[in-house]
Amino acid sequence: MAWITLFIAGVLEVVWAFSMKQSSGFTRFVPSVITVSTMVASFVLLAQAMRTLPLGTAYPVWTGIGALGAFVVGVVFLGETLSLMRMLAALLVVSGVILFSIAES
Repeated sequence: MAWITLFIAGVLEVVWAFSMKQSSGFTRFVPSVITVSTMVASFVLLAQAMRTLPLGTAYPVWTGIGALGAFVVGVVFLGETLSLMRMLAALLVVSGVILFSIAES
């Protein structure tokens, strides 16, 4: 259950990062509210997951999900550059997350 909670927390991290971008520096009300509410929910779920999972596993996995998700959302929805170097960086993030997950098993 902790892994599912951690995954949802990571997805919410992607949502708040995207909505923060859409808030234009917190000048737009609805995206700002979405940012703050999903940020709080993400942190609460991360804290719940860390009741079972070690900090050294939960936090890197959470940030990895957020980093990879933000990268994908940026490319797909915001038209950000998809270069070989950025894809390699994303692959390294995924590799790190997998290694942290395996190390916990």
